[in-house]
Amino acid sequence: MTRYRQDAGWFVSALVALGALDALGQVANAPVTWRSVLIERLKAGRGSAIKGQARGRFLEDFTEQIVRDVFGEGYDARCRFVGAGGTSTEKTDFAIPSKQDARILIEVKAYGATGSKQTDILGDIRRIVEEKRHDTHLLLVTDGTTWKARVNDLRKLVEMQNTGLIARIYTHNMKEALRHDLRQLRRDHGL
Repeated sequence: MTRYRQDAGWFVSALVALGALDALGQVANAPVTWRSVLIERLKAGRGSAIKGQARGRFLEDFTEQIVRDVFGEGYDARCRFVGAGGTSTEKTDFAIPSKQDARILIEVKAYGATGSKQTDILGDIRRIVEEKRHDTHLLLVTDGTTWKARVNDLRKLVEMQNTGLIARIYTHNMKEALRHDLRQLRRDHGL
């Protein structure tokens, strides 16, 4: 930008000599078809999906490191825990000490991640709440990236926390609170 300010004419001439003007002309004058529009949208969507998956995996790995620090190998990750009746199961990210005898469940939701749409998350949490035993603690770890767009869904999750269906909701910035609470739950459950 400094070079451009010093000699704008030279800068533009250099870009033209490199073929930038011709390349821009080709892009601007290219015929647009439904096929080309769909291809470009798919390219953009795939990039977003990959970024979303990375955000989701980062939050899961972040949570798993804290779980491992507190419980060692005493947990099951990305599994289906056995429900209160003993005959059905439900998905969860972490079941402590095991999926057969879950005393602590942790669900990790990165809202910008693919597959983790906010309304889907409410359904996921409700299914876990319906399936878990009454003495099992459910924790939710979220990045909350897109909460501004879905404030009502956030209110519903906070209400679930306030009524005791979710023990506590954590964000990435609350890692020490999560670690502290997991240590307390480990003591409370004699794990």
